Amino acid sequence: LPSRALPQVAALERQIFDFLGYQWAPILANFLHIMAVILGIFGTVQYRSRYLMMYAVWLVLWVGWNAFIICFYLEVGRLSQDRDFIMTFNTSLHRSWWMENGPGCLVTPVLNSNLAPEDHHVITVSGCLLDYQYIEVVSSATQIFLALFGFVYACYVSKVFLEEEDSFDFIGGFDSYGYQAPQKTSHLQLQPLYT
Repeated sequence: LPSRALPQVAALERQIFDFLGYQWAPILANFLHIMAVILGIFGTVQYRSRYLMMYAVWLVLWVGWNAFIICFYLEVGRLSQDRDFIMTFNTSLHRSWWMENGPGCLVTPVLNSNLAPEDHHVITVSGCLLDYQYIEVVSSATQIFLALFGFVYACYVSKVFLEEEDSFDFIGGFDSYGYQAPQKTSHLQLQPLYT
């Protein structure tokens, strides 16, 4: 059970910190991932290979999403955290919760700044032991690792379930397991009764 709970705990941890940072796109993706993990656990417990196959397909998408997050926070290609507000669906200027609350970070408000919109404030962050971009990258890399492990697990268990379904003789009953029905003897044969 602990190996089944690890992806769920990791997804819930990530969901909490994305909620704290108002990161709407990751919140939606995390919610879908939590549902997929529950579906995968249900498929394992109930011996449903189709649910495990759906879970495996989701994990491929999940790896792609986390690879995008890594590229976004490392600003690969034309992605820019200062210009693109993809994580908030361009609805706000919020950033990762770790930006202000990372380990060792000292947040200093900049007073009387003309750069801030009317409902926001400008801050400077210094002294962080690990920048928030790298915390987000490590979180996404952990999700990718768990997803790859889950993908292999889902494919293997689904294959085992399908082989068990194929080996059972539905028409013959228990014939494949060496069970022999008792043979009828002549004195036990039923005869029609006429009145």
